Amino acid sequence: YGIAKRSLIIGAKAYKQQYGLNVVNIIPTNLYGPNDHFNLDTSHVIPALILKLRNAIKSKAESIEVWGTGKASRDFLYVEDAVDALIKLSENNDPNPINIGSGNEIKISELVSLLKEITGFTGSVIYNTSKPDGQPRRCLDISKSFKFGWSPTTAIDVGLKKTWEWFLTKED
Repeated sequence: YGIAKRSLIIGAKAYKQQYGLNVVNIIPTNLYGPNDHFNLDTSHVIPALILKLRNAIKSKAESIEVWGTGKASRDFLYVEDAVDALIKLSENNDPNPINIGSGNEIKISELVSLLKEITGFTGSVIYNTSKPDGQPRRCLDISKSFKFGWSPTTAIDVGLKKTWEWFLTKED
């Protein structure tokens, strides 16, 4: 994954140098929102947690399992903010990477608590510490995006509420 990103950067610079082509290299953090992929086996963390919580609510389960310790932190960006960034940042002439994200880290345990509140799940959370946490932290420096006139506008709680509400409209 990292090699592919690096190759895009080198390719963008080469096209700029050889042909004068303006290529923008936008690197997003973890995206979430409506139309995400909700599947317990292949989803990213937010849609997987939403699905787990909805399943637990439907089955009246007393708990849900979350992999790891909950101490790892991530940066999540609401999909509408990502689209806005792609539009605004596509107009610049810098082939160097531009990170887009919320600029804020949230621990997985805090994310789970927030989603419990939004979904109304009152059961407990069991952290399966025999499963990996993954990278301890992942938060992008998004200061360069500010220089090109973009910053995120959707707070995590607002984006999660919108995602949950959309998810409920798509259920069978």
